[in-house]
Amino acid sequence: MSISKNTFKTEVKEEFFSILDFWATHSVDNKNGGFYGTIDGNNEPKETYKSVVATARILWSFSAGINFIKNTPEFIQHQHLIKDYEVLCKRAYDSLKNNFWDEKHQGVYWAVNAKGEKENGKKLMYGHSFYVYGMSEYYRATGYKPALEMAQKCFNTIINHSYDGKEGGYIEAYNEDWSETDDYILSKGISRKSMNTHLHLLECFANLYRIDKSEKVHFHLKHCLEIMLDRIIGEGNTRMTLFFSEDWTPQTKVISYGHDIEASWLVLEAAEILGDEDLIERCKKVCLPIARDSAEGIQADKGMIYEFDPETGHGNFSRDWWVMAEAMVGFYNAYQMSGKSHYLEKSENCWTFINEHLIDHENGEWYGGVNAKHEITNSSKGNPWKAPYHNARACMEIYKRIS
Repeated sequence: MSISKNTFKTEVKEEFFSILDFWATHSVDNKNGGFYGTIDGNNEPKETYKSVVATARILWSFSAGINFIKNTPEFIQHQHLIKDYEVLCKRAYDSLKNNFWDEKHQGVYWAVNAKGEKENGKKLMYGHSFYVYGMSEYYRATGYKPALEMAQKCFNTIINHSYDGKEGGYIEAYNEDWSETDDYILSKGISRKSMNTHLHLLECFANLYRIDKSEKVHFHLKHCLEIMLDRIIGEGNTRMTLFFSEDWTPQTKVISYGHDIEASWLVLEAAEILGDEDLIERCKKVCLPIARDSAEGIQADKGMIYEFDPETGHGNFSRDWWVMAEAMVGFYNAYQMSGKSHYLEKSENCWTFINEHLIDHENGEWYGGVNAKHEITNSSKGNPWKAPYHNARACMEIYKRIS
């Protein structure tokens, strides 16, 4: 059953504020500083390790929330939240700077323990990308100069160590002291470059470029975008390859429906932020077919599965919170690009599915995922990979796009 755009817009707005309220209420670690590493399905926080990814995503989400309120005239009644969000942003900033930044070797630790002491010092570009993403958004929202400086410092660290000037793109990970490693958390062995890391580097370079129009940031944003188009998607393809060797030899044929639909709008957004008309046109030609074919992941219940291996028939058939959030935005973006109403319907169906099966309407936030029978398979509300980024962002995107 289709919903009206007005209803869609109102519901995502209310859910956005509900998500941030949940995190403001349940995630703050008053004992150890920063934010709890885990929040279970009953909203109980746990003293587990804290990831740079989740902490930076929290910083991004509250910073984006400030921007959202400031730039939406009809949110006058929400203005009082800006001060609260600023306090939470500063808390996230302090944790990222004092607990996660490696003064000795530069760059950021992958994880700290519950007390905020280094637990895993590995240098993963995936983590660095969110550090830049969060810090740059914080500066955009508040003009807090130290956040811009940390975003630039982390960006330069990525480029100095990870950029592959010979083959193009960015190497996945290193040991704590930037020596070579073959364990990248996302992958191992010869899979030294990944779609996932490049997608999030693209996102962070684009966000940094909004506030730093230097030649260096321009170069790497354009380079990363071209790598996405030329290598990770590839000429004539409508799906992304997930892992590559250093010389871009593909290492797998697994289809990640969630990442494909996420890329279908992030790639175009990056081109628009870059402001390169030729690349914008090229991205439009690529992104619509990606969205079209990612719809193969939608099941009869209107939920989208995570991934599928066409060679073995195995896959992850969970309807995950982040996949559904990105599908909602990706299909709405496809509707805006094409004017075809079936994409709008898919976006609305994603929201209906989220509403019925993933949102905890009683206690707030979304469960991690459900199976084909709609039984909760992952009840976690917050963990090292789960923060208010995919879902809060999706709500903001839909609201702004309908507006």
